[in-house]
Amino acid sequence: DPDGSDLGEPEPDESDLGESEPDDPEAGGEADIAAEPSPMSGDDGADELEEDADGWDEGIESEDGLQLSDPNAESEIEHEVPPMDLLSQPDARDDSSMDRQLDELGRVLIDKLKTFNVECTLGERTTGPMVTQFEVVPSAGVKVNRIANLDADLALAMKAKSIRIVAPIPGRGAVGVEIPNPQPEIVNLRHILESPEFKNAKGDLPLALGKDLNGRPYVANLEKMPHVLIAGATGAGKSVCLNTIVTSLVYRHTPETLRLLMIDPKMVELSVYSRLPHLRHNVVTDPRDAAGVLKWAVIEMERRYGLFKANYVRSIGEFNRKVRDGSVVRRFEPKGPEGDENRWIYDDGVLPFIVVVVDELADLMMTVQSEVEKPLTQLAQKARAIGIHLIVATQRPSVNIITGLIKANFPTRIAFRVASKTDSRTILDMNGADALLGNGDMLFLPPGESDPVRIQGAYLPTEDTERLMGWYTELIERHQDEGEIPDTTLETDILEELRGQELEDAAIVAEEIAGDWDELFQASAEACIQNGTGSTSLLQRRLSIGYGRAARIVDQLFDAGVIGDSDGSKGREVLMSMDELETFMRGGGV
Repeated sequence: DPDGSDLGEPEPDESDLGESEPDDPEAGGEADIAAEPSPMSGDDGADELEEDADGWDEGIESEDGLQLSDPNAESEIEHEVPPMDLLSQPDARDDSSMDRQLDELGRVLIDKLKTFNVECTLGERTTGPMVTQFEVVPSAGVKVNRIANLDADLALAMKAKSIRIVAPIPGRGAVGVEIPNPQPEIVNLRHILESPEFKNAKGDLPLALGKDLNGRPYVANLEKMPHVLIAGATGAGKSVCLNTIVTSLVYRHTPETLRLLMIDPKMVELSVYSRLPHLRHNVVTDPRDAAGVLKWAVIEMERRYGLFKANYVRSIGEFNRKVRDGSVVRRFEPKGPEGDENRWIYDDGVLPFIVVVVDELADLMMTVQSEVEKPLTQLAQKARAIGIHLIVATQRPSVNIITGLIKANFPTRIAFRVASKTDSRTILDMNGADALLGNGDMLFLPPGESDPVRIQGAYLPTEDTERLMGWYTELIERHQDEGEIPDTTLETDILEELRGQELEDAAIVAEEIAGDWDELFQASAEACIQNGTGSTSLLQRRLSIGYGRAARIVDQLFDAGVIGDSDGSKGREVLMSMDELETFMRGGGV
C-alpha cells in the first residue's frame, strides 16, 4: 500500500552494504541506504500498515525532533508538502529482448578476452539502468592487472562507448566488466520518491540519488555524509543531480524544518527555485554576496553552538526534542529589556536544517577564493552536529579549484564523467570517473568507504520543476489572499544582517585601537573608497608618504574592516562605503 508507509527500520541487504555497524548519531560513517523492508504476511502486516497510516495523520516525529509530513497524505498538512502527481510518471519499457542481447554480449566479452590471450569464464551478471556488470573469473595463473588494463581495447573490440573494469569486485572472486546496456533506462525521480527505500529511509535528510547496478533505488542520508562534493564535465549530469537533491528535500520538509541557501554564479541553474519558500535568502548570483552568505552561515553555526552549550545538548536532534517536549530552553544571550524574567527563555521554535547548495565552485574560487575557502572549511569541519550541510558542485575538478583544504573536509564525493584520469583522481582519489557514460552516470563515494558505488542518477524534467514552483506560487498567493503572512517573510536579510554585524565588530575594533591609528587613517580610507581598491602604492601616490608608513596604514585599514585581505598583485577589495566609513569613525570615537 503506497500510502501506508512502514516506518519500521528496514533490514539492509548484506550483499550490498557489507557488515553493518551500530548507528552512532555523533559519528561519521557511510551514508544510510534504505533497503527493501521485510515482507509482511497475514493480518499482522495489515494491522501494522494501518497503524502507520494513522501515524501520518497525526504527524510523525523524526529522530531529530522535527515534525515530518507524509507526501501522499490528504489532510490538514496537505498545503505544506507538494502532491506527488506534480511529477511525471515513469515511461513503460519493453525489456523482452534485453536478456537475449545481454547473453550475446557476455559471449562476445569472453571471446574478445581470449583474443588478448586472457583465459576467463563468465560468472553472474547484474543489470542496472544504464550498464550491466559481467563477472569474469580469471583462469589459474591469469593476473588481474592483465584484465584491468584492457578497458580501452575491449571498448574498441566490442564497439562500446566506454567500458569500466573493477578489478577485483570487493568481496567477490571475480573481475567486474561494466558494459553499456543495449536498451538504457531513464530513471524517473517520482519512482524513487514513491519507493519504500525513500519512504522508510532513516534520517531526516534522505536524498533520492537514482538506481544502483542491481536496479534498486539508491537513497542516501545527508546527515551522515554530512557534506557532498560533486564534480563532472559539462552535460554529465551535475545540475540535474542538484535538482533531484533539492526536490527530494522539499518533498520531505516544510520551510519550518528546512531552509535552503543557494549560490549560483552561472545565474541560470538554480534561479528556477527563486519562488521556493524554503529559501532563507534569494538565490545568490554575485560571488561577493556568496562570500557574505557563507560568512552568515558561520555566524549561525556559532549561534547554534551557543544554544547547545546553554542547554547541555550535543546535536540538533536533542535540542529540537527539548523544544517539542515543552521543556524550558535557555538562550545563549538574553533577549529583551532588563528586568524581563523571560529574557533568557528561548521561544523561537525548532531549529531547521540549513542546506547550502553551491552550483559552481570554480567561479567563486577564481574571484573570491580568500573569502570563501575559509568559511567553507569552517562549516565543513564543524557544522554537522548543528544541522548545517553543504552540497558543492563544480565542472572543473582541478587541484586549484578543489584544494586540499576543501577536499579533506568533504568525505562524500559524487563524480560524473570527467575528461581525464587526473580529474578522476582529484575528485575520487582513483581512476574510474573518466570511463563513465555521461547523462547522469555517476560514482558515489560514501564517507569512510574506499570503493565507490555506480549509480544512474534520477532524471527530473524541467516541466516537473516548473509545475512544482507553480504549486508553491499558488500556495503563497492563497496565503496572502487569506491575510496570512508566512514567518519566512519576517526574517531579516542575510547580507544586511551580516553587514550590521561587521560594522558592529569594526566599531569595537576602532574603539580599541583608535589611539594607535595613523593620523592619515581616515584620509587613506577615503582614498581607497574613491579608488575602488586599496593598496600600498595608492597611498604612496595620493598622500605622498613612504612605503613603510603606507604599508602600516594598509594593515590598519584591513584590521578595521575597511579593505579586504591581500589577493596577490591585485588591489585589495574595498568593504565600506563613504557613509559606512563615517558611521564607523564616529563609533570609534575618532
